[in-house]
Amino acid sequence: MLASEGRPFTRETILKTAELAEASCNVQVLSIARIWGVALGFPNPWLLPSKREWAQQRDQVAAAIDELKALGKMASGSVIGARNATRRIQAEALRLNCAAIVMGADPPQNRLITDLLWSQEPYRIQKKAKMPVYLVLD
Repeated sequence: MLASEGRPFTRETILKTAELAEASCNVQVLSIARIWGVALGFPNPWLLPSKREWAQQRDQVAAAIDELKALGKMASGSVIGARNATRRIQAEALRLNCAAIVMGADPPQNRLITDLLWSQEPYRIQKKAKMPVYLVLD
């Protein structure tokens, strides 16, 4: 699975995914459109991703699928809205029976602030996932 917490897929992450994928397997491309929270315990429409954000994520997934197909890999993808990207990416990988997750990542930050930064989501996924997670530094 090639996954993203919202960041664009880099050429390096796509190449790493193509390298790890077996010839006959279908690569799943997943991107998360961030839901910013809730108001009084209920989803608030102003906290949901805008149409532009959904379109941007769909375009990123489509571009990654096109690149994987150009490399000779079968690929399909989706965009999912989630507040907790770690939990959602892990659940989708388990549901789709993926052997590994490949993600782009920023350099690691101080342990004390990593839970506060959305950019450190790949490291949280790597820590909690029940399958190998390959991080490609951007």
